[in-house]
Amino acid sequence: MSDKPALLQPDRGQKAIDLQLVDKKSFEGWLKRLSPAQRAAVAAQKFEGGGFETAIVPEGEGWFAVGGVADVASLSSWCLARLAEVLPAGTYRREDGEPGPAVHGWLTAQYRFDRYRDAKKATGPRILLTRDAKAIEPALAEAAAVCKVRDLVNTPAEDMGPAALEAEIRVMAKAHKAEVRVTTGDALAKDFPLVHAVGRAAAREAAPRMIELEWGNPKHPRLAIVGKGVCFDSGGLDIKTTAGMALMKKDMGGAAHAIALAGLVMGAGLKLRLHLLVPAVENAIAGNAMRPGDVFRARNATSVEITNTDAEGRLVLADALVRAGEDKPELVLDFATLTGAARVALGPDLPALMTRRDETADGLIAAGKAHDDEVWRLPLPEAYREYLKSDVADLMNSHTNGFAGASVAGLFLDRFVPDGVDWAHFDTFAWRPVLKPGRPRGGEALGLRAAWHYLRERFG
Repeated sequence: MSDKPALLQPDRGQKAIDLQLVDKKSFEGWLKRLSPAQRAAVAAQKFEGGGFETAIVPEGEGWFAVGGVADVASLSSWCLARLAEVLPAGTYRREDGEPGPAVHGWLTAQYRFDRYRDAKKATGPRILLTRDAKAIEPALAEAAAVCKVRDLVNTPAEDMGPAALEAEIRVMAKAHKAEVRVTTGDALAKDFPLVHAVGRAAAREAAPRMIELEWGNPKHPRLAIVGKGVCFDSGGLDIKTTAGMALMKKDMGGAAHAIALAGLVMGAGLKLRLHLLVPAVENAIAGNAMRPGDVFRARNATSVEITNTDAEGRLVLADALVRAGEDKPELVLDFATLTGAARVALGPDLPALMTRRDETADGLIAAGKAHDDEVWRLPLPEAYREYLKSDVADLMNSHTNGFAGASVAGLFLDRFVPDGVDWAHFDTFAWRPVLKPGRPRGGEALGLRAAWHYLRERFG
């Protein structure tokens, strides 16, 4: 969202093309206000006021645009998205009212991942005007965070390995005067042994690391944000199939969400002591790769039997969660592209949410519904803890019966969060397989806006 000029600007009465919004209920009345020539133009474009329908209507020597929405009185984030995708470049103004929450779709609809394409072919910006000047900066920041997730996830592992994730965090830290600490090599093997075990088979340029960022006043409530940074997942010795490996550049989607959320927290200046943790690895195959049956101790000395090398994300998160808990945070949020079981249960659009406290779940669910970024709570059943029992270690990393895979993975993580700490886990897909207005196919922020608006409500 670095377009210049900004895609959302204050309305100072400047020249702009009118945008009109119509729903099925108001369509006939709206149509009667048009001239015969205008009605003919609307009919020719098969516009009937349905959601995401668009039309250009001649008016004098110019024209105005009209978009169909579900309910003119209650706009969603996506009501203007299709218009922003198809209208010519220019400056626009909603004729009757403010764009409100629909500015988000207007902004994100103009996202393009053009790192490997000729950007000169892109259509010029569509600028939207608003009289709510105070809403401009937060809206732009939120859309930029969504697009940051998309950029990071869409970038292939060759250009988005552990070192590149570190570079992203260092750039962000410099912009917000935050501190960065990176643990690698022998120190990683000692301090974050599970992160080291997962990433040790990778090539030198993809060497594993724990990246930590700290920002804010130490006197303020401490918030830890953890993101799974598996930059590519081959499955390890339990190798994935070709189809299973095809999208594994997105296995650092949790880290992308964590980085984007941390940027929003710092950019808004929330009164928090922020601790961002990204265990960045590549789950590769080599002679020194971890093996099924190996036993490793986590940072807190808990022993873990490796029953599946393709259940590596929970291992790197375990060390990160232990580290996060050492500083007694008020809240820990973690994001991970963790289980296929969550996708089977909820599909690609709904992140699975697991929390210890009902009030935290309720707040996150409410924030997601209010901002068109819904999450769905899954349980952490005590009865399923026995699925993680090991004959040789404190627990195994992957149960073998195939039941409740997302919840059991959540229970594994729960073992590494200190007792009494408020913790929420997002099992997110970070990918959109089918395009929708404002939401192209590819990397996607799912759960980010729910978490962000919850934090603003709780700590803002």
